[in-house]
Amino acid sequence: MKIQSKLPNTKTSIFAVMSGLANECGAINLSQGFPNFPISENLASLVNENMIKGNNQYAPMPGILPLREAISEKLNRTYGVSFNPETEITITPGATHGLNTIITAMISKGDEVIIFEPAYDSYVPSIELCGGIVKPINLVAPTYHINWEEVERTISNKTKMIIMNTPHNPTGAVLRENDMKELIRLTLNTDIIVLSDEVYEHLIFDGIRHESILYYPELIERSFVTASFGKTFHTTGWKMGYVVSPKELMDEYRKVHQFSVFTCNTPMQWAFAAFLKDPNNYDYLPMFYQEKRDFMIDALQGSRFNILDCKGTYFMLLDYSKITDENEMDFAVRLTKEYGVATVPVSPFYSSPIDNKTLRICFAKTNETLLGAAEILKRI
Repeated sequence: MKIQSKLPNTKTSIFAVMSGLANECGAINLSQGFPNFPISENLASLVNENMIKGNNQYAPMPGILPLREAISEKLNRTYGVSFNPETEITITPGATHGLNTIITAMISKGDEVIIFEPAYDSYVPSIELCGGIVKPINLVAPTYHINWEEVERTISNKTKMIIMNTPHNPTGAVLRENDMKELIRLTLNTDIIVLSDEVYEHLIFDGIRHESILYYPELIERSFVTASFGKTFHTTGWKMGYVVSPKELMDEYRKVHQFSVFTCNTPMQWAFAAFLKDPNNYDYLPMFYQEKRDFMIDALQGSRFNILDCKGTYFMLLDYSKITDENEMDFAVRLTKEYGVATVPVSPFYSSPIDNKTLRICFAKTNETLLGAAEILKRI
C-alpha cells in the first residue's frame, strides 16, 4: 500500500526520544517536563469522590458548567477580566490539544503563521497539517527576546496568526509590557489572530508580572489563550486544560472541538471545579518553583556549565560551550549514556538547524533528584 505522509519531515518528539533513552540507561531524567513529586492528596481525593458519586459519564461538550464558572472566577481574580462561562470557555484534554484545535479551526491552506523559535514542537506540525505556511522568527539569544522590527517585516497580507508563548518553553524567558504594546501596535486594525500559549502562567519568578494577553482588551478581542491544569497542579498525565476566547472565536473553536474529542474526563472536571475555588492551591506556585530554580542554580555552582537567565516555567538552559564542541544532540545523548543525566537539546525546537551549545533541563523535581543530577554535572 502506498502512503503519502502529510508530515514527511516530522520525527518522533524530542521529549519522547530523550525520556526513552533515560529509561533505557537508568538515567536521572531532567528531559521531559513533568514533576516527580506527589500531587495534592486533596485533589486526588476529589477525583476519587466524584468517581464514587457516579460522575463517570459524558460531560457537556464544552465541559461541566461548574468548572467553567470556577475558571471564569479565577480569570477575574487573576487578570481582572470577565469571560462568559457559557460561551467563552472550553475544557480541553490538555493544552496541546487546545493549541491544535485552535489552529485547525482558524488556519486554511496558504495562511501564514508567525512563530518564535525555539518553539514548542506541536506548533509547526499543526500548522502544516492545515496547509498553513510557517513563518519562523528566531528569538535573540542568549536572552531570547523578540526582535519586533523583524516581526513587522515578516507580517504580510497573508498573515493569519501569531503564536505567542510566555513564560517560554524551552528557554524560561518571559515577555514584558513593551512586547504586548508592540503586539497591539502590529495587529491593531488587522484580521490577525493571536494564539497565546500561557500554560506556565503561574510559574514566574522574581516578582515579575506574567504579561498575559488577558490584561490587554485590544488583544483579547482577537485572541485565544490556552492554559494547563497539568502544569499548574503537577498532573501532566491527566491531560486537562482549557481555552478562553471571545464568543465569535470560541464558536469556531467548538465546531472543531466537538468532532475531535467532544468532551474530556468527567470526574477530573468536577475535582478541578472544587479545587480551583481555593486560590491557595495555585498562589504558592511562583515561590515554590523559584525556590527549586534557585536550589538548582546553587547546586550547579562550580560546574563548567553557564546557567542562562530563567524567569519562568520549570525549565532552565545550560550553556556547555566551555566543555565541548559537540553538537547539542550528540552531547545530550552522551550525557545520558555516559553520565546518567538526561537533558533536552534546544536545536530540535528550531525549523532550521541552529546549535547554540545549550541544553534544557527540567527542575520540577525533588531536591534529592536535583542534587543528584547536579553532582554528576559538576564532574563533567
